[in-house]
Amino acid sequence: MTVRVVEDDFEERAGPYRAELLAHSYRMLASIDDAEDAVQETYVRAWRGYHRFEGRSSIRTWLYRIATNTCLRSLEHRSRRVLPTGLGGPGQDPAALLTESPELTWLEPLSDSMLGAGTGGAEDPLATVAQRQSVRLAFIAALQRLTPRQRAVFILREVLTFSAAEVADMLEVSPVAVNSLMQRARAHFDRAPLLESDVIEPDAPEQRELLDRYVTAMHANDVEALVSTLTEDAVWEMPPYPDWFHGARTIGQMIAAQSPAQRPGDHLLVPTSANGQPAFGLYLPDHDGVHRPFNLQVLTLTQEGISRVVAFFDQRLFAPFGLVDTAAHGERGEGESPPVSRSRERPHGGSIRYAEEVRRQ
Repeated sequence: MTVRVVEDDFEERAGPYRAELLAHSYRMLASIDDAEDAVQETYVRAWRGYHRFEGRSSIRTWLYRIATNTCLRSLEHRSRRVLPTGLGGPGQDPAALLTESPELTWLEPLSDSMLGAGTGGAEDPLATVAQRQSVRLAFIAALQRLTPRQRAVFILREVLTFSAAEVADMLEVSPVAVNSLMQRARAHFDRAPLLESDVIEPDAPEQRELLDRYVTAMHANDVEALVSTLTEDAVWEMPPYPDWFHGARTIGQMIAAQSPAQRPGDHLLVPTSANGQPAFGLYLPDHDGVHRPFNLQVLTLTQEGISRVVAFFDQRLFAPFGLVDTAAHGERGEGESPPVSRSRERPHGGSIRYAEEVRRQ
């Protein structure tokens, strides 16, 4: 067999798992850049070892073994990624000066467009819901509180439903060790239930009205109307600012005190989706009146209202979400996707020629 024929065979067999391996690596690493690097390394390592793959397990299981150990190596010398709620109690003064903490390693959101259809396929609603739940921000943040090996075992067993024997083989430990790691991981989740149980799925009918009210309030710069969309015990986080705020009224006071918006129309929201949740790119006008990226907001919706907003103040996130450099009111139609700024678009998820990649290393 020629290299090209073998490579085509490898791509045909291994390529379809790229999106789910990206999701797996993201659960492990909580960073899309790190996850993409891990998937790239996984496929290069898999290509290098493809001639030794004997088919004693499925190629999917074999790829997960490589990806998991790639992530574990990556985590050896890295601190865990966090959200502000993982650092301490809520802020007490909503008008106090906010100071960034760039020295901390922050959890990053994941664009839903990078996940693909998943193993269940786009027409499998149960698989779609399960995939959304397994990448929600609260779940990803909770995973980061586990040790790397506990995290790997919990994801492989609980999310991906591999058997204890399969996980033991992947990690080169005994099934007894796997069960022990799983028990400790479960105990952590039992002690610190950080996951929302009453979340509305993004395609639920209640979502449209609630999101419309949120967008309308933002565009009108109407803080009271914005507060009315939040649950009484809502949480607002703003990485890389370590301060976070609890309670709808306190959040309203913080927005009134801290937001640079001065009049209706200053806030402009462009919809997207992140971590299986509704999200918006927020734009504010510069000195010339041009709306430019301000933050990326990821919302958690419940029957009672919006229970959590994580506003990521990192303009580099706009490109992987297909969000434009500048935005204007009314520039997209109902139901249309936000336009992509080609100058900021970052490619992801594409296949590579593995032999060529190996030769470059």
